[in-house]
Amino acid sequence: MTELGPVIRPRRLRTTPALRRMVAETSLEARQLILPVFVREGLTEPQPIGSMPGVVQHSRDSLRAAAAEAASLGLGGIMLFGVPSAKDAVGSGACDPHGILNVAIADVVAEVGDALTVMSDLCLDEFTDHGHCGVLSPDGRVDNDRTLEVYAEMALAQAAAGVHMVGPSGMMDGQVRVIRSALDAAGYTDVSILAYSAKYASAFFGPFREAVDSSLQGDRRTYQQDSANALEGVREALLDVEEGADLVMVKPALAYLDVIRRVRDAVPVPVAAYNVSGEYAMVEAAAANGWIDREPAILETLLAIRRAGSDVILTYWAAEAARLLAR
Repeated sequence: MTELGPVIRPRRLRTTPALRRMVAETSLEARQLILPVFVREGLTEPQPIGSMPGVVQHSRDSLRAAAAEAASLGLGGIMLFGVPSAKDAVGSGACDPHGILNVAIADVVAEVGDALTVMSDLCLDEFTDHGHCGVLSPDGRVDNDRTLEVYAEMALAQAAAGVHMVGPSGMMDGQVRVIRSALDAAGYTDVSILAYSAKYASAFFGPFREAVDSSLQGDRRTYQQDSANALEGVREALLDVEEGADLVMVKPALAYLDVIRRVRDAVPVPVAAYNVSGEYAMVEAAAANGWIDREPAILETLLAIRRAGSDVILTYWAAEAARLLAR
């Protein structure tokens, strides 16, 4: 402090919008955003999801339009989730070439080609009548190794449909290794894997279960991670990289920013984070009540996830955020 005031004035670098942009430490760009979408078998028009204002279950036609828009906005990718009209104990619709997810992959690839990374959820929970991410053993537990056999078959069905990247999200031990081996053996060496590596048994998944008409009985705590554990998330990510993952994911994002940072510091591949349905719904509900300013809150939320270390973000705001960033 001098007679004239402080010598060091950090506020100098905040003086104008141009100066703030120039010295910004973290960027948020459309190419870093992935749009998760739901396509429901049998729909002729989009169906709103009550707990996720602005998000819909798509028909095949509206899905193609959403994919085309995502490509035109410069998004990094689109992640497809299928909602079948019928389910069974082993999730057979997931491997059916004519099942809703596989035909949706083909639809979107035909629509956008290589202009957008077409990604697909590789898990059984949307397709099983019990709602779990795998095949059940006689005692009602998820059978890890039997499930891996189905995941391999599901990966091949998605690859045959033309998918660019598969997203195994079931948290089965060894899932990346089995999927990578199956894809390579069938000649799909260019299909990449986004591994849901640190996926937590979270309270923030609630609206998603409405979005996919979940039939879940019980919970997923025997295979999804305990929210108390951060080092375990790093271990899971390192295992997935060793097994052949091209990217790794932390899910959810906001309650696990510390895990994103730890994983980013530990792995040599890109890190994704999933800004999940409950996180989306909280902001939308608060904004609808006039408690927060919606658009700045959206961008601040996504910037926080980037600042924590994620290279890409799956978010239901992807298309809207891209338009906001282009202003």
